[in-house]
Amino acid sequence: MAFPRSAPGATRRANRSRRCFVPATPAPTTPRITSSCWTRWSLACRASTGWANEPGDDPSLVRRHILVRADSAGASRSFVRGLLEANIEYSIGHQVSAKVREALLLFQEEDWVQAIEADGTVREGGFLAELTPLMDLSSWGDGARLIMRRERPHAGAQLSLFDFSEGYRHTCFITNAPDNDGDVAVLELRHRGHARVEDRIRNWKDCGLANLPFASFTQNLAWVAASPVAGSLLAWAQLTCLDDELKKAEPKTLRYRILHVAAVLVRRGRRLVLRLDETWPWAPALQRAFLKLRSTFP
Repeated sequence: MAFPRSAPGATRRANRSRRCFVPATPAPTTPRITSSCWTRWSLACRASTGWANEPGDDPSLVRRHILVRADSAGASRSFVRGLLEANIEYSIGHQVSAKVREALLLFQEEDWVQAIEADGTVREGGFLAELTPLMDLSSWGDGARLIMRRERPHAGAQLSLFDFSEGYRHTCFITNAPDNDGDVAVLELRHRGHARVEDRIRNWKDCGLANLPFASFTQNLAWVAASPVAGSLLAWAQLTCLDDELKKAEPKTLRYRILHVAAVLVRRGRRLVLRLDETWPWAPALQRAFLKLRSTFP
C-alpha cells in the first residue's frame, strides 16, 4: 500500500490498522537566567503584593514589612535596585572580595562582637564585625550595610588562602536594615536562617532531582515538577507529625525508618485502625506521627 508523501516537518506514526501524520514538535530551548530575570522577578513580586510596593510609593504607606533573603547569587545591583524601589528590605550574601579583605584588615580586633544562636545563647567561636564605615557601598543604594562573620572552620568547610592565614572562615552579607532595627548579632542571626533553603535543595536532590531519568524533555519536565512535591510532603510531615531526631532527618533516613515500614490499614467498628510491625524499632515514632496528624486534621 502506497502512502502519500508527508509534508516537511512531519513524522509518520502507526496507530494499529490506520496511519496518521503528526506534525513534528520543535525541540524546546533552555531559558537563560540573567540579571534582568532578577529584576523582572522583583517587579512581579511587588506588583502582586499591592502593599505600597510600587516604584515611587511612600515607604510610610507600606502595610506589611517584606524581607528578601538570598545567597551571593542574588548580589546583583539591578536586583537590589528593584527591591529598593519597591520598599522591600533585603539581606543578601556578599562575596569576600579583595576590597572586603582590605577593610577587614583595618578593623580593630577588640571591636568584634559575639554571634548568637536562635535561643539567645552565645554562638561558640562565632564573631561579627560591621565593615560599613570602611567600605564604599554607594553603588548598592542608600542605607546599605556590610556585616562580616568569622568562625572556626568546621569539618569539610571550603577555605580560601585568606582564611588559612587568619585561621577563621569568613562570610559576609549586605543589608539595608536601619541601625535601630536591632544590633549586628540579631541581623546576622536573621540572615543565617536562609541556610535552611540549602538544606531543602539538598533534600530535594535526594527525592529525585539529582538525576533526570528520561531522554525526553517533556518527561523530565514532569519529573522535575513532581520531585519537589515529594520533598515538600516530607518537609510538611517533619513540621507537623515527626519529633526528636526524625524532625531533622535526611530523606534517606526517613525512607528507611518511616516510609518502608510494613503496615496494614483496616476498618473495625467504623474506625480506621493502623497495624504496624511491633518489632520495628521506629514503630512508636510512626504511631505518634499518626496521632499528631489526626489531632491536627480531625
